[in-house]
Amino acid sequence: MTAYVALLRGINVNGITITMSSLRDLFRGLGFAGVQTVLASGNVLFETGPGESDASALKARIEAALSEAYDYEAWIVLQGVETLGRIVDAYPFDPNREGWHPYVVFSSDPSALTELLAGADGLDPRDERVTAGDGVLYWEVRRAVGVKSPFSKLSGKTRYRSSTTTRNLRTLHKLIA
Repeated sequence: MTAYVALLRGINVNGITITMSSLRDLFRGLGFAGVQTVLASGNVLFETGPGESDASALKARIEAALSEAYDYEAWIVLQGVETLGRIVDAYPFDPNREGWHPYVVFSSDPSALTELLAGADGLDPRDERVTAGDGVLYWEVRRAVGVKSPFSKLSGKTRYRSSTTTRNLRTLHKLIA
């Protein structure tokens, strides 16, 4: 068995409402074991059975099931739990910095991360910082700036919606606990 986390994009916002109990039921119905949800923002921990090691096929199967069940265009980023642990451990900024939010930006499309990193050139380090990690971007932003920050506006653009999702480091700690 392999342990994964599915990071759903865009649920429980903009009219796409999915209860966590329904989401757990869907994943169980797909034959996964150990299904757990963390918070109401679309974080699903699960285990696959023997022979389910093709992450691309797994991602496509989950997205199709979500789209069919909830009538929306579903996008997920799929991470192995062990990989997620390494990503969290490698967070390069002070995760407890007073007045700041620690985030990790995930993507199923590496070119999106490259574009976002290039677009982060010139950010005011007094307000936010972005650096590349292993298949992710690490981002910290001053709470007072938050969603009004230049990087937040850039990463929220439509062209990144189908391949990226952002999680607070505290949420990620809950996922790997």
